Amino acid sequence: SLDDMVSVAKEMKRNGLKMPLLIGGATTSKVHTAVKIDEHYDGPIVHVLDASRSVSVSSDLLNSKVSEKFVQGVSDLYQEVRDNYKNRKQGQELLSYEDAVKNKVPINWNDYAPPKPTLLTTKVWKDYPIEEIRKYIDWTPFFTTWMLKGKYPAIFENETVGEEAKKLYDDANKFLDQVVAKRNLKANATFGLYPANVVEDENIEIYQSEDRKEVRETFVNLREQKKKAPGRPNISLSDFVAPKGTQDDYVGFFAVTAGIGLEAILEEFETQKDDYGSIMAKAVADRLAEAFTELLHEKVRKEHWGYSEQEKYSNDELIGEKYTGIRPAYGYPACPDHTEKKKIWELLDVEEKVGIQLTESCAMYPAASVSGIYYSHPDARYFRVGKINKDQIENYAKNKNMSVEEVEKWLESNLSYR
Repeated sequence: SLDDMVSVAKEMKRNGLKMPLLIGGATTSKVHTAVKIDEHYDGPIVHVLDASRSVSVSSDLLNSKVSEKFVQGVSDLYQEVRDNYKNRKQGQELLSYEDAVKNKVPINWNDYAPPKPTLLTTKVWKDYPIEEIRKYIDWTPFFTTWMLKGKYPAIFENETVGEEAKKLYDDANKFLDQVVAKRNLKANATFGLYPANVVEDENIEIYQSEDRKEVRETFVNLREQKKKAPGRPNISLSDFVAPKGTQDDYVGFFAVTAGIGLEAILEEFETQKDDYGSIMAKAVADRLAEAFTELLHEKVRKEHWGYSEQEKYSNDELIGEKYTGIRPAYGYPACPDHTEKKKIWELLDVEEKVGIQLTESCAMYPAASVSGIYYSHPDARYFRVGKINKDQIENYAKNKNMSVEEVEKWLESNLSYR
């Protein structure tokens, strides 16, 4: 999708357009806009943090008294961003891929026995109670959606935004009450736990059964290549799964949505010309999807995988990730390749079982959806793959049976040589 934005900018320039181009979405950034898109279009280009900001940005662009100054300010800012990016890129030292692999996370698998799941199969939840899911909501990002900075619930005491934050919070809960009463928004989920081991450094093999003879799927991972201080490893998610021949290990996969029925709700708001209600519905559905993900992960740890049966964490502690294990999502820093999602969809039959589709760019529809992979090792942690060299791209392309050019397209923002 980021590459497509560049293509759109080029086409707009080729057709002689000068209208403002606003760039937004979860994968976009000010840096990407300044470095990758801005140079390809002669009209104003502005990165907009989220949909709620587009109104004020558009107002500035349309106001003849401030538009020229606003556009020049954005242009100057983007030049500064490009200069900083160039300097930072030149200052990065990367290891060869071979040396990065040698510096993996040092786990002694002889001293650790991976926990065996109590449930080695897939499970599907349809129309899970919203009233249960809402207890797990992390409200802080909800306020960020509306450009209000502050942590919940302390934000209510903020002299500047507290009153508005409380109003948004109350309206969101009124909407949730209506959803619970009408049951017009449904939440579905599926997950599976599988025998797994690592082969060839980065590849996680998923096996058909416990005998581990038949490989059902192979997930390919990327490794940090940035040169680290002594004693700091170059991490790959594969480091947290036992190499084949050491221990029998396991991983899990999941996909959840809280967006089934959302389109009908949005159409109703559109008919009423209620933009506020529409944005509120999307924001709440997103929070429910994240909350459902948190709820599901807790049940997996305590019941279905069972490696943390006695844990008792408050919602704040869950949000703070005090528990053992991680659930990285494809397309995010630790595993930036969106195409690995397709394998989850095959394993769990996601579209058929829970109604989440993958678009051509591997985005999830409904948008209020989350998917990813479960790791149980106590040392497992989130990290950013960051910039990688051509040698790793070539190895990765070989492991995925894809061309180097196709892999480069999907991992454009991670490439050190462009």
